[in-house]
Amino acid sequence: MFLVFLRLGVTSFGGPVAHLGYFRDAFVLRRRWLSEKAYADLVALCQFLPGPASSQVGMAIGLQRAGFLGMLAAWCAFTLPSAALLTAFAFGVEAVGDIGDTGWLQGLKAAAVAVVAQAVLGMARTLAPDTKRATIAIGAMIAVLLIPSSLGQVIVIAAAAGAGLLWLTAPPTTIEDADAFTVRVPRGVAVACLTLFFALLAALPIAYAATHDAGIRLVDIFYRSGALVFGGGHVVLPLLQAGTVQTGLVSHTDFLAGYGAAQAVPGPLFTFAAFLGAVMQSGPTGVAGASIALLAIFLPPALLIVGALPFWDALRAAPRVRRALMGVNAGVVGILAAALYDPVFTSGVTSARALAVAVAAFLALQFWKSPPWAVVIAAGVIGFLVL
Repeated sequence: MFLVFLRLGVTSFGGPVAHLGYFRDAFVLRRRWLSEKAYADLVALCQFLPGPASSQVGMAIGLQRAGFLGMLAAWCAFTLPSAALLTAFAFGVEAVGDIGDTGWLQGLKAAAVAVVAQAVLGMARTLAPDTKRATIAIGAMIAVLLIPSSLGQVIVIAAAAGAGLLWLTAPPTTIEDADAFTVRVPRGVAVACLTLFFALLAALPIAYAATHDAGIRLVDIFYRSGALVFGGGHVVLPLLQAGTVQTGLVSHTDFLAGYGAAQAVPGPLFTFAAFLGAVMQSGPTGVAGASIALLAIFLPPALLIVGALPFWDALRAAPRVRRALMGVNAGVVGILAAALYDPVFTSGVTSARALAVAVAAFLALQFWKSPPWAVVIAAGVIGFLVL
């Protein structure tokens, strides 16, 4: 499990939407660890839950395949490469300077366009194959483009669920063995994790107000950021900025430099927390600050995944839930299609040459069936040479 996710952790460029494409290729198409239907339902669940959706999908697959140690191995392997790079960057942030316009980074962004396009196309064939679901998908795409915010995405998912419940025909109420996603977690443990999630959310601000301890403050800032953001990725930035820059813990210049570096590393954007923890101007800083911030921001999504998955197979078999889930799955296709345009396409295709790299990458992925990690590396090299 660790080795499989390590390969993804060092090659998955392009943000959470691209990560879902990499995961689909690795676990649905290549290894067949779960069916397209089970994967789509899992993605829908993680879109519902607060936290980084792609990381939660990875945690869930690790938990389902190899228990809690598998979940830990999946998270460590997918997360630590980018966290280590950003922590190292924090120690040399002034010397490195701006890397936002480098050719290799532009090549990686162009490859991400191809990865996301392939994922959207493949998921649309499965999740929006008919007129009604295609309409829900297009409606979701339009709505997300018009309301580009975390709140807008939550509203769109809820609306897609309502449309599915009222408009779509329920499939059979049983989950086939091939489509099941059963985890061996006692329900008592699941309930305890959900209770702990809410308890920490309420208790950490109270504990800091009572003690004014810098370590508790750091945990509170990043735990709250991980617990209150839907969809993950760039939508976590306002909370992180409010908790670090506006409180004087991190300078605005360092925040922007770290954000630029976070675009150049693979893995989840939530590892930006490691950079912020390392450059704190007071309290725990350096490697200690990076470690605390990283664990605190990923703890809420981990608690939610362990708390939700034991009930998931039974819940998604109910007819009403199935209709709502069909709508949500179609809505997720629309959300991914909107993200394909902005920010993936708008930031990845900035010139005719970048478009050529993206098209060639899509050809390699879709028709030549090349592995995504090889396409990403090739695009980075080509970008370094010509972009």
